[in-house]
Amino acid sequence: MQFKIEKKLKDSLGRVGVLETPHGVILTPAFVAVGTKATVKSLNPDQVKEAGVQVVLGNTYHLYLQPGDEVVRDAGGIGRFMNWPGPTMTDSGGFQVFSLGAAYGKDMSKVLKITDSSLLIPERFDDSDAPRLAKIGADGVSFKSHLDGSIHYITPEKSIEIQHNLGADIIFAFDECTSPAEDLKYQTEALERTHRWAERSLIEHLKLGGEQKLFGIVQGGREESLRKQSAKIIAETNVNGKYFDGFGIGGSFAKEDMSTAVKWVNEILPEGKPRHLLGIGEPEDLFMGIENGVDLFDCVLPTRLGRNGTVYTKNGKIIMTNKKFRDDFTPIESGCDCSTCSPRHGGAGYSRAYVAHLFHGKEMLAGTLASVHNLHFIVNLVKQIRQSILEDRFFEFKKEFLDGYLKG
Repeated sequence: MQFKIEKKLKDSLGRVGVLETPHGVILTPAFVAVGTKATVKSLNPDQVKEAGVQVVLGNTYHLYLQPGDEVVRDAGGIGRFMNWPGPTMTDSGGFQVFSLGAAYGKDMSKVLKITDSSLLIPERFDDSDAPRLAKIGADGVSFKSHLDGSIHYITPEKSIEIQHNLGADIIFAFDECTSPAEDLKYQTEALERTHRWAERSLIEHLKLGGEQKLFGIVQGGREESLRKQSAKIIAETNVNGKYFDGFGIGGSFAKEDMSTAVKWVNEILPEGKPRHLLGIGEPEDLFMGIENGVDLFDCVLPTRLGRNGTVYTKNGKIIMTNKKFRDDFTPIESGCDCSTCSPRHGGAGYSRAYVAHLFHGKEMLAGTLASVHNLHFIVNLVKQIRQSILEDRFFEFKKEFLDGYLKG
């Protein structure tokens, strides 16, 4: 894997680059489509490629449970298994530490508003009667499968072994994702675990060998000192002179201070290695991340929102089940060249009325058409941002787009 910076954004950390992998080149910044179970939900690989996607990310935890990482290995790796010819990534399973542990049973997501007082109450779920599916120990995390209740123990070594079996081009060190609502004491404890697990992940990765590249993950919550400490430690972690090939910026973020957390980290991480902001993908956050030096993003929102009837437009999100769209025969987005909005095979594309009809009729095609549009919208927004940097008009494009999107 080679990463080359082509151009830097003036007066910021932003940059345009080219990331070479064994399965193709990724032009950065880039949006990574999430294929949790070796599928981008409701879309086939041709539709994903047509949307402009360059790279797909699978979920280590879910693929380990079903169909099993050894099955994927025997199929030739995740790319061949899902018939995706391009670059691939897998996460470490660390986010499931959060979603099945501290966040289980609560309305806590990857990005939350710290102003919500209910999330400021520290809850470690140490009470044995408290609902959760993951328990954290010094050496790893015990998971209770959400599929059949079976117990599994994931260590850094196990996570790396699974990811080597899955065979993605880029994999991540095992980490503990924490909520920004956690207190400083717990954030510090979790960070120390993440750093120990990072080194163990790197040791196991080098032991197993192969072409895969390993990214270390920076954590630290909302605390500036912890974020900076983590960036420095992860950047310097090495085994016999072998360092991480790139970096993930992890954690569940407070919307109010996500940009500062990203900037703290990227001011410290080595400039010549790629940086991936894990689980973030709203349009306004893409601009923020790119301006602050992020090269890659992944997020489930384009397809999740699409399956539930919400679509992106230049004037903000719209909900296709609203009554006013039932007789609206315009495309979802005028001028959009995705396969949902634009003419194909001599037709006129799909109208809002038709897509609304599909949602009201609970037809499977509804989620597919909306997801095609959303994925195309986000992927190509990042491509437009990339082009705006090359043409020295990033800040003008940012203002123009967000003025319409956030006020629409």
